[in-house]
Amino acid sequence: MDKAYEPQTIEQRLYETWEKENAFAPHGSGNPYCILLPPPNVTGSLHMGHGFGFTLVDILIRYHRMQGENTLWQGGTDHAGIATQMVVERQLAAEKISRHDVGREKFIEKIWEWKNTSGGRITQQLRRLGASIDWSREKFTLDPSLSYAVREVFIRLFEEGLIYRGTRLVNWDPHFLTAISDLEVVNNEEETHLWHIRYPLTDGGGHLVVATTRPETMLGDVAVAVNPTDERYAHLIGKQLHLPLTNRTISIIADDYVDKSFGSGCVKITPAHDFNDYAIGQRHQLTPINIFTPNAHLNDNAPEAYRGLDRFVARKKILHDLEQQNLLEKTEKYRTSIPRGDRSGVIVEPYLTEQWFMKMKPLAEPAIRAVETGEIRFVPENWNKTWFQWLNNIEDWCISRQLWWGHRIPVWYDESGKSYVGHSEEEIRKKYTLSNDIKLTQDNDVLDTWFSSALWPFSSLGWPEETPELKTFYPTNVLVTGFDIIFFWVARMVMLSLKFMHQIPFREIYITGLIRDSEGHKMSKSKGNVLDPLDLIDGISLDNLVAKRTQSLMQPAMQEKIEKTTRKEYPNGINAYGTDALRFTFCALASHNREIRFDTNRLGGYRNFCNKLWNAARYVLMNTEGQTIQPGLTSLSDRWILTQLQKTIQNAKEHFHNYRFDLLAQTLYEFTWNDFCDWYLELSKPVLTSKESSASELNGTRHTLVKVLADLLHLLHPVIPFITEEIWQRAAPLVHDTTKTLMRNPWPIYDASLVDSEADQAISWLKNIIISIRTLRSEMNISPAKTITILLRNGTPEDKHNIDKHRNLILTLAKIEKIEWIEKSESPKECATVLVGTLDIFIPMAGLIDRKQETERLEREIQKLRLDIERTQTKLNNPDFVARAPKAVVEKDQIRLEEMQATVTRLEQQLR
Repeated sequence: MDKAYEPQTIEQRLYETWEKENAFAPHGSGNPYCILLPPPNVTGSLHMGHGFGFTLVDILIRYHRMQGENTLWQGGTDHAGIATQMVVERQLAAEKISRHDVGREKFIEKIWEWKNTSGGRITQQLRRLGASIDWSREKFTLDPSLSYAVREVFIRLFEEGLIYRGTRLVNWDPHFLTAISDLEVVNNEEETHLWHIRYPLTDGGGHLVVATTRPETMLGDVAVAVNPTDERYAHLIGKQLHLPLTNRTISIIADDYVDKSFGSGCVKITPAHDFNDYAIGQRHQLTPINIFTPNAHLNDNAPEAYRGLDRFVARKKILHDLEQQNLLEKTEKYRTSIPRGDRSGVIVEPYLTEQWFMKMKPLAEPAIRAVETGEIRFVPENWNKTWFQWLNNIEDWCISRQLWWGHRIPVWYDESGKSYVGHSEEEIRKKYTLSNDIKLTQDNDVLDTWFSSALWPFSSLGWPEETPELKTFYPTNVLVTGFDIIFFWVARMVMLSLKFMHQIPFREIYITGLIRDSEGHKMSKSKGNVLDPLDLIDGISLDNLVAKRTQSLMQPAMQEKIEKTTRKEYPNGINAYGTDALRFTFCALASHNREIRFDTNRLGGYRNFCNKLWNAARYVLMNTEGQTIQPGLTSLSDRWILTQLQKTIQNAKEHFHNYRFDLLAQTLYEFTWNDFCDWYLELSKPVLTSKESSASELNGTRHTLVKVLADLLHLLHPVIPFITEEIWQRAAPLVHDTTKTLMRNPWPIYDASLVDSEADQAISWLKNIIISIRTLRSEMNISPAKTITILLRNGTPEDKHNIDKHRNLILTLAKIEKIEWIEKSESPKECATVLVGTLDIFIPMAGLIDRKQETERLEREIQKLRLDIERTQTKLNNPDFVARAPKAVVEKDQIRLEEMQATVTRLEQQLR
């Protein structure tokens, strides 16, 4: 093995070998185990959320593969309607061409060209992450077989009356001219205004004041609503109002929705342009009036003076005209949530339009029961409540999009407008016996991207064909996903799987938290706090990182702030940590919390962990290679490490079962770093280096070293596959293993016969003694290399027995020259002291340190810490600081204060 661990030299080489040897394919006769890759967008690139979630999936896949199960990670990508269309439209725009210039057919050809050359970049990045997906079965949501499945589902649901065409209110993106889902709408608090407008009563008896943030929509008002219990307006209910700037009159109606305490207590009702108003309009049988064109200009339903104007130009003119007519009572600044399209950035309009919808209530009922009965289990279980709340209040789903890229709706119309549903025009003519003289035109809309991904659990396995994969791997075992798409994807997969497969799609749903930055903020390009997982793996210079974070900002004014913050946070750029260190960090962070903070400092710690494992493996190999590895006489330390190993196997298995990746990482870390590297390897040295060790003792220790290293590599492999595989290639011959790859080897099995409680207790006692001596040496600033004498007093008979029995180990590990017992009545002078149980341990200090110099050093340190404590206390006692500073900053200062106070106490004891 190379002296230094260099992940860049091994990772890509190993992955290419795995893929070439088809190591990720289902294998063996064990129980089937399958996880579906949540298909990332074909336009996408690996971000921290992907890196986190996909790492956890790969850990599960590798673990179950090593359990001997017939394991499949089914991968693929999503065609991503708007995102992909936008990429190619931008390319055309650079040539001053629009998609309408090239036409639908040619435009789709261009998208396929882009997809075949540039799409799927994320699948290459997934390989860098170590994802052991069976790439030979990779799917794309627009593959012919998956497209057939989408059409088949649409046709069956339509024929059953669960899909219909209707005019309803949807989220409308005026830039892309399409309906979009709630997930594609970003709501952010923005500064705007609240305009208070007078609506005169037709009987001349005064006016009502209505406040709105969208005065242009008043032209589509059909009523003004008040609360039925509001005494101020009870006498006006049913009366008529002049709708300003129009020649229409509208009624005053009563509805419980109105909040009496907000504004004037009067609400304008515009059913065609507000979701709440739409519901009120339906309750009161009001006819909606749409005043917008698809690109958010005012249409012919608006007064002539405003027709054809952009919505915001119209707003200015309307406000000016209201002021001229003395109908604008006041204007005030107002912060409110503004909905914008996540791709276009423009303000989204609630828009009344004819779309295709799916009835959801009949599909939701079986999905509710599946979780109620425990057929599907959420991990953590608290997500059950969210599931029931949403599904019990589910609305019909708008499944159509006014795009060209996607699954075109399989409906054809004749010239009279009659519709026909089928897989193709040819099939429809045959099915409905339509002659070629009858002209048929296919619906222009495509299906919402979530429609095809809702079929992913069965369409990706070959449905509607009864494929071997579908028979073997459906239903799958677990879905790993974030809570932000429970409604948009998870629920829809469950509903449609139960409908078409008559079975649940997966038995468990493990909901991960969302990755935030170290301060708890959402990672976003606009904030300039995004981290690229590949930059953490390969490293990036500061200038390149700054350039990456400030490129193509929606708000160029943020550039200076982002650059300043980045240079302060990463003065030397980002080091190359390697994939395994990143994977271990993700694993360690995967608690059941809703939000997960990512700190690169932890990444450095796990890079050190990989180094530690590498060096430990080198030590084992140097002491065993060329030797015949066979069982022998096991020492106390051999029996102890084998005991700790069994506990680790048992605990790790339990954490896998409970999806507690954080506890899994902690268990593996503590055994590797503390038990194996820090203790056992040190405990093995006296046996391996002593001339008095018998051949049987040497065999016992070498055999134990190899066994523990081999089992440890197997335990760690699901989390850190690259380094474990690289070490295994060298360690495998020692255990006569001829398997080509570690991932095909069985996971270690708990062996109760190797658990030795006496060895466990004895080494625990020994560790306490050695740690106490080492700590005392450190506190007294005695060099770890310097051998010392220790004096012992009191203690139990067991202490005395153990000191004699393990004298050699204590002398070696604690760097002690001599151990002496003194009488109970003796009080040695100029000694540092530590108490272990009833045993007093003294280190004579004469000649080890300069008493005067050490006193001065301690006094300086104490003084410096007291000043720091005073400054921190002043800051924390300042109410303004505590109120304004982020919670994480205040908590950090409080922890630091406690640590400094504890250090002063320790130093004062040392000084005394």
